[in-house]
Amino acid sequence: MDFVRIGDKMISREKIHEAIDAILARRSKGQSQSDVAAEMGVDRTFISRLETLGELRKGGSIALIGFPIANCDEIRELAKAEGIDFTFVMTDEERWAFVRDRSGIEVLNELMALMTSIRRFDKIIFIGSDKRLEIMKGLVDRNTEVATIVIGRSPVSGDVYLNPESLRKVIQGLKG
Repeated sequence: MDFVRIGDKMISREKIHEAIDAILARRSKGQSQSDVAAEMGVDRTFISRLETLGELRKGGSIALIGFPIANCDEIRELAKAEGIDFTFVMTDEERWAFVRDRSGIEVLNELMALMTSIRRFDKIIFIGSDKRLEIMKGLVDRNTEVATIVIGRSPVSGDVYLNPESLRKVIQGLKG
């Protein structure tokens, strides 16, 4: 255990982390700040301040999907820093391995699961070739806000570098 002495008190970092995890779990399940505060024995304002302290962004949920991207790690880090809820980006090799390493039914099942999961997001950023983007846009609800970044004409072969600042501008535009 990791302890900190403050005056005559011994504080457990683990106990603090467990309490914060419990608070966030309850809040993410839809419990009100007041109800969570009562259960945890803290003031409602503590819950509010805790959420403000950790807030990355406000607004609807955002998903980011794209391939073939040369700088996937950089794009994933940017997405994380910007508070993107779901990121699925692949290099050209990763997308071919995705198909090559699975049976036809496994590919179909995984793609259907991915399509089902992205439909729950309020906003989606699709990155890909011109024709693929049109297909992907057709798979989501008409009420879903979709932004697209074209990285080439179909078919794109090989990885394409995605300018992180261009993507950041798109993300910030979706955030409002």
